[in-house]
Amino acid sequence: MKYLPNKLFVTVATMFFLTACGDISNKVDNKLNELQNKTESLDSLINKEVDKVLTLDSLINIESDKVKKLDTLINKSSSQLDSISKRGSKLLEKITN
Repeated sequence: MKYLPNKLFVTVATMFFLTACGDISNKVDNKLNELQNKTESLDSLINKEVDKVLTLDSLINIESDKVKKLDTLINKSSSQLDSISKRGSKLLEKITN
């Protein structure tokens, strides 16, 4: 009979401990779910920003191609002007001589 209060105390303490562990487990699960949600949100945000960078990179490449075409046009026009200028100079020399 004298062990009955001790057994009762151990039983109550064990139940309290198990209940406390269950609460802690639920809190940990909730925190993990929150962390998972934040991680997914951050991942989505990073993906959007990477898409923006890729779009910007594509635009830069397109504009770079345009600049190269303009440079080619300018060089071609410059060559034509130089040729015309040389022909004009030769004609002027023939006329003045």
